[in-house]
Amino acid sequence: MRITTILETHRHEDFAVGSVELAARTGAEIWHADAQLPYHYGQAAIEGQTWQVGSLQLEALLTPGHTEGSLSYLLRDAGGAPWIVFTGDVLFAGEVGRVDFLGMDRAPEMASQLYDAIFGKLLPLGDGVLVGPGHGAGSPCGSTIADRVWTSLGLERALNPRLQNIEREAFIAGAVRQLPKPPYFAAIERLNLEGAPILGGIPLPPLLSAADFAAQAATALVVDVRSEFAYSTAHVPGAQFLAADRLAVFGGWFMPVDRPLLLVADDNSPTAVMHILIRLGYDNVRGVLAGGMTSWNVGGRSVETLPLVPTQVLRRQLAEGKPAWLLDVRNEEELAHGRIEGAHLLPIRQLQGRESEVPRDIPVYVFCGSGTRATIAASWLQRQGWQNLHIVLGGFWAWDEG
Repeated sequence: MRITTILETHRHEDFAVGSVELAARTGAEIWHADAQLPYHYGQAAIEGQTWQVGSLQLEALLTPGHTEGSLSYLLRDAGGAPWIVFTGDVLFAGEVGRVDFLGMDRAPEMASQLYDAIFGKLLPLGDGVLVGPGHGAGSPCGSTIADRVWTSLGLERALNPRLQNIEREAFIAGAVRQLPKPPYFAAIERLNLEGAPILGGIPLPPLLSAADFAAQAATALVVDVRSEFAYSTAHVPGAQFLAADRLAVFGGWFMPVDRPLLLVADDNSPTAVMHILIRLGYDNVRGVLAGGMTSWNVGGRSVETLPLVPTQVLRRQLAEGKPAWLLDVRNEEELAHGRIEGAHLLPIRQLQGRESEVPRDIPVYVFCGSGTRATIAASWLQRQGWQNLHIVLGGFWAWDEG
């Protein structure tokens, strides 16, 4: 197969679009949405424009709301019947697109446009039409995206909570909400207008000896992508923990875009991690610690730890009246599964800006659902100077089982 055409649904906020590099490799033409924005590449697609793919046809549908010029692309079969609609960030499984990116003063207007796009243009295509959204569960572009890998307009009409408010005003009231916005979004927005740089593949950073790594750590942020257990046992002082499998979800909250990075990993050539970082717009990675923490420890260098506390031990300490401040970094929606009495809810995406709520003079026990988010949050607090931190082993689910 030869790639001839690249179609963009909207100007993305959360990852660097690879259209420019893909076009450079294949010679394909780029058609972008949001014609009102000053793109440095490609051509602006318009509603009704079509592209032939063998016997199939793709048609551009103007579906604003998430952005002013969002486009969905409807794939018709050889007989012309609607088959799949690629919705970008307009409609997800179990959720609809955010409408707060242009500011809360314009959010009602954008929500009204989103209503027209979904109820006036997408749903009338028919319940049997498959939906190809731009994001899955866990994306910051929707707070409650369902974990449905495959979905259809009929399934969304029946199961999507946002589509149960079929009256315009009720839909707008549910859609107008300000969601947390990671700091890196602004840089990605600019990058996706200019076109992400052509890298010619995934560049692997150089391997650094422990001595060279330590010297560069004075000006770079050390990012530790190992497991939370390995990180808690011993990590480079000042390192930010971001498990490799959660890097795409939480990296943009805890890594500044204007600071070089150093990596601590289990692999000397962390290709998958580099792919994620580049897609998030972080391409200034100076190096990887050669040999991982083993080489760091063999050199006798100082380390930091984050103690892991089993739930049974924490229960005993609370029963004995020992001082403890429980920090719950789960999302508010997760409280429906239960909560630990006396715990203070501070969702991980709200930690920066509200960290003053966390005391420094008594032991702080951090937990989430299982432990990964708790370790991310605790490592950030440790970087800011908190010292008496503990990770609740197994998180809320372990507490609930106990």
